[in-house]
Amino acid sequence: MFLGEFQHSLDSKQRVASPAEVRERWNPERHGEMFIAAPGQNGFLWLWPEKKFEEYADRIESGLVTTEEVTRFNRRLFSRAARVPFDSAGRVRIPDRLLAEYGLSGTIVISAVRDHLELVTPEQRAKELAEEAA
Repeated sequence: MFLGEFQHSLDSKQRVASPAEVRERWNPERHGEMFIAAPGQNGFLWLWPEKKFEEYADRIESGLVTTEEVTRFNRRLFSRAARVPFDSAGRVRIPDRLLAEYGLSGTIVISAVRDHLELVTPEQRAKELAEEAA
């Protein structure tokens, strides 16, 4: 289980370090070898452990005959997702197209939310906290 909230900076190569808390909990047998970056349900960029993403993907209704809603969801999720492997220093490189789509640059907030990470700008996180407090 991943817990905590962290501020990290994207480096000049668009890499972000995985928080130490996450690296300490990472188990390749359970989580896989990399993250999958994908649109989150709350409009933020989520990083899923590879095996957890595959597990959830297997549960999504699929096949030759699906509802239009499932078809749209599959297209939105899988076409915009990307594999983001760790480098030797425990960093992941977020694709430019996802950084641009989610307005991420410089300092970002990484929220560890049980089975995935959520990446947001500090401004987005502050707005979310203010809305929760209201």
